Amino acid sequence: MSITSNKSQHAFGFGSPATYRIVIQGVLSAEWSDRLAGLSIATTDPEIGPPQTTLEGRIHDQAELNGVLTTLYGLHLPLLSVEKLQEETSVGGPE
Repeated sequence: MSITSNKSQHAFGFGSPATYRIVIQGVLSAEWSDRLAGLSIATTDPEIGPPQTTLEGRIHDQAELNGVLTTLYGLHLPLLSVEKLQEETSVGGPE
């Protein structure tokens, strides 16, 4: 078995910081923000329909994103969407 590199794989910036929006089904308290990479947490009004919670903010790399998703999985909260909104580019080198 061989592993080949595909240029399209590199277009996603696998290790650079980016802003993400994650939507889950259910209610998640804002108290979870610190455990979830400091993402902002907002829940829709349950009177409008089934409650959904949106988490949004800067995630440093894929490892941190994996940690957030693993935490949500552990809480048994169904994942509805994960969207990469904006990738940050480094102008002055590492922070």
